[in-house]
Amino acid sequence: MSDPAARRHFSSDNWSGVHPEVIEAISRANSGHVPSYGHDPFTAATTERLKKIFGDHAEVFLVFSGTGANVLGLQTVALPFNTVICAETAHIYTSECGAPEKHVGCKLSPVASPDGKIDPDGIARQFHHIGDDHHVQPSAVSISQATEYGTVYSPDEIGAITAFARGHGMKVHMDGARLANAAAHLGVSLREISGDAGVDVLSFGGTKNGMIAGEAVVFFNAELASNFPFRRMQAMQLSSKMRFIAAQFDALIDGDLWLRSATHANAMATLLGRELASIPGIRLTQQVQANEVFVTLPRSHIEALQAVSSFQVWTESIAEARFVTSFDTTERDITSFIQQAREIIR
Repeated sequence: MSDPAARRHFSSDNWSGVHPEVIEAISRANSGHVPSYGHDPFTAATTERLKKIFGDHAEVFLVFSGTGANVLGLQTVALPFNTVICAETAHIYTSECGAPEKHVGCKLSPVASPDGKIDPDGIARQFHHIGDDHHVQPSAVSISQATEYGTVYSPDEIGAITAFARGHGMKVHMDGARLANAAAHLGVSLREISGDAGVDVLSFGGTKNGMIAGEAVVFFNAELASNFPFRRMQAMQLSSKMRFIAAQFDALIDGDLWLRSATHANAMATLLGRELASIPGIRLTQQVQANEVFVTLPRSHIEALQAVSSFQVWTESIAEARFVTSFDTTERDITSFIQQAREIIR
């Protein structure tokens, strides 16, 4: 009897296992006693390695979760009477159970984003009532890279957003849960599409790229990081055994594992998208740029397709589904699913 846990699915890159090189790095760190709460040589060395990637002027802090990283990052750029402008599809707006509103205390102002991306014109429509004490005041823009639709901002697109924000006294936060996938698609460094493009604070994801759990909050504006250690502790995002989060990031950095894994996941998404689009009755709804594929499916066949391999119904009204590939997705996973999908839909 086959092991259900050994199956690979397309519901989320959070469903994937942990990269073997990450497991090995954790094992290497699992020796002896070192100081806790990040005062250990592993965390110190990893933080310096991340600074080399994002810039020596950057301030880097390790946390547990993506939502925690986003909330803590937003706390540094917004007060309770502020609003953060974001895409209507942004994870902070749709999928974090109101955590930013609860823990930052601010309002989120969504911008229409049919492809997951926003631009200065859309942001400008939410930038109003400045100085009117009856209205929340815009203090920041938050963008996702890659977006929730798997689309990718170019450096120029990010630069236009950060220039607009800076010109209107706002900061820019980036949800980089899939930043590695975006960089792999564009063929640029992580820094080129974050700090170099004018972003102030970044949530850099590791969990979706082969780690067990761990994210990094990266400040390109050092002033914003002045009291972050206290914020992190108060938000329950300070790991007592932080060396094991640090070890995971070390593994991602070694041999550019972050890039190898993201490049592979992107390639599998491209293959999956191409094969799905070749089946009559299935239509791509977004460009496949990172590791997510969005398609409309024949509604009557969705349940049978999900029985073959799990995926998420994204927009029920139009039978739009999301498929996500991971570092461990194989061509065989895809060809097997496509073969069965053709038989079901035929």
